[in-house]
Amino acid sequence: MLSESLFCLLTEDLLMKILQRVDSDRKSLRLVCKEFLRVESTTRRTIRILRIEFLVGLLQKFCNIEELDLSVCPRIDDGAVSILLSHGSVSWTRGIRTLVLSRATGLGYVGLEMLVKACPLLEVVDVSHCWGYGDREASALSCAVRLRELNMDKCLRVTDIGLAKIAVECCRLERLSLKWCMEISDLGIELLCKKCLDLKFLDVSYLKVTSESLRSIASLLKLEVFIMVGCDLVDDVGLRFLEKGCPLLKAIDVSRCNCVSPSGLLSVISGHEDLERIDAGYCLSELSASFIDGLQNLKRLSIIKIGGVRVSDFILHNIGTNCKSLVELGLSKCIGVTNMGIIRVVSGCGNLKTLDLTCCRFITDAAISIISYSCPNLVCLKLESCDMVTEIGLYQLGSRCLMLEELDLTDCSGVNDIALKYLSRCSKLVRLKLGLCTNISDIGLAHIACNCANLTELDLYRCVRIGDDGLAALATGCNKLTMLNLSYCIRMTDIGLKCIGNLSELSDLEMRGLSNITSIGIKAVAVGCKRLASLDFKHCEKINDLGFWALAFYAQNLQQINMSYCNVSDHVLCLLMGNLKRLQDAKLVYLTNVTIQGLELALRSCCGRIKKVKLQRSLRFSISSEILETIHARGIKIRWD
Repeated sequence: MLSESLFCLLTEDLLMKILQRVDSDRKSLRLVCKEFLRVESTTRRTIRILRIEFLVGLLQKFCNIEELDLSVCPRIDDGAVSILLSHGSVSWTRGIRTLVLSRATGLGYVGLEMLVKACPLLEVVDVSHCWGYGDREASALSCAVRLRELNMDKCLRVTDIGLAKIAVECCRLERLSLKWCMEISDLGIELLCKKCLDLKFLDVSYLKVTSESLRSIASLLKLEVFIMVGCDLVDDVGLRFLEKGCPLLKAIDVSRCNCVSPSGLLSVISGHEDLERIDAGYCLSELSASFIDGLQNLKRLSIIKIGGVRVSDFILHNIGTNCKSLVELGLSKCIGVTNMGIIRVVSGCGNLKTLDLTCCRFITDAAISIISYSCPNLVCLKLESCDMVTEIGLYQLGSRCLMLEELDLTDCSGVNDIALKYLSRCSKLVRLKLGLCTNISDIGLAHIACNCANLTELDLYRCVRIGDDGLAALATGCNKLTMLNLSYCIRMTDIGLKCIGNLSELSDLEMRGLSNITSIGIKAVAVGCKRLASLDFKHCEKINDLGFWALAFYAQNLQQINMSYCNVSDHVLCLLMGNLKRLQDAKLVYLTNVTIQGLELALRSCCGRIKKVKLQRSLRFSISSEILETIHARGIKIRWD
């Protein structure tokens, strides 16, 4: 009572400032006193719904919501929307400006139109990965006449007709993403560019558009970011349309555009001296000297990615000379990268914060030493498959690059326990990838655990010398871990998983092929890791029904699960699929103890909310057509393995 009376003396402004400083656990703070509950109820602007049964109550409690996220709500359909909008007062919809419906595959055009019309101030909508959406859903979206941002990635059935409806009615659009909308052609893009003159961001990746679309896009006077990854029908002719168009262009991405050459890209560069970012990965065979020389006119160029291209020491030297303002350089899988080339490029680009050298296999400790000396503010370094890097180079990295937050050493056979000891000096590490580093053991992992308390993501895929002692050290020193990959770390036992159970923040856990794990270990994880959302224990064949029972009752936040090749019975599989109320993605391949009837019952028990399921291909004609039709009607995507 004393604490409550003290908070009563604080003004609403002071209570709001306290709330603003709390990012992680507002739920606990709401329980402190009625004042905090009241202030948050009136000031909260965003809400992410996890369980549909609480939707109405939460929206009535938080009446000033501006952003509503239903992307992880297990089942939103037309009926649920109808009930939601007809239940009492719907005044909460009047302030909604952002609506996130990504992967809401159960919501059709009727419910979508009702929801959009109920939100007159709607400005931002995300319907990405609603793969069944077509022109009727696009027409429903066009009712949001104030729309400024729209993400339609992988809305596979939208055609030029649907896009035309949006373009005509939503002429205020500033950001539009159409990635993987395969039915859209040059005709739709042409009309879009005539009607939506305020576009600043446009993504047409993997569309079957030709260079004619770029002729239309060149007329967009306000366009700043243009992304066209994997547009194989666009060539240099199209890029030349951009040379004198889009005067405000700051970023262009032509990655995986196989018909684009350095000459075409150079024409874009020559017409846009304010370019800040160029992505040209896996589309250019080599870089011409004229292209590199053209970069020197881009005084604001900060990011360049040229993965997969053939380079030379001379080319890298010119990049270092002409692009001194670079903060990010991507050389992933580039052919011809040597120590000398890296030394020359980083010597001129001392402001680099991100450097990607994935699969640059000839890089040695000499290059790492110069990188650490020239780029002390490096934040992200990717060295996957650079197996000539050893503890000698990583000693320099750990001594000088103390700002490092992300480091990828996947498949670097030269990394050992001594190297991890040196790297542990980088106490700000957040993401560390050590997959396939077979020479590290619990000793090296203990060094990381002792000094890298900020670590949130750790990949130990196939680190076969890591065992229970290493997990014990992690559980003690790295309690902020949210993602952990232990797949095929064959020394792991239930003792190690009991340690994992102490990682209360863990949300993603991969533990494929752990042959010594039993139901005892999986129960410890289910009980301790309350935030677990994704679990992959494929080929963990010693886990039996007792382990699945534990998951069914304790792992209530699970959204994705891979239990392929596991030993579970019909009854317990049905219990699991029925109890996991938030489950959206399940992989159920080669469950040898499950009958067709058991599998069908399990699918029935979850088909009201699940969005994606993976099944054994040989069962395609064994499962009843009624079940398959029901699954399809509910917008569930089946992948046959």
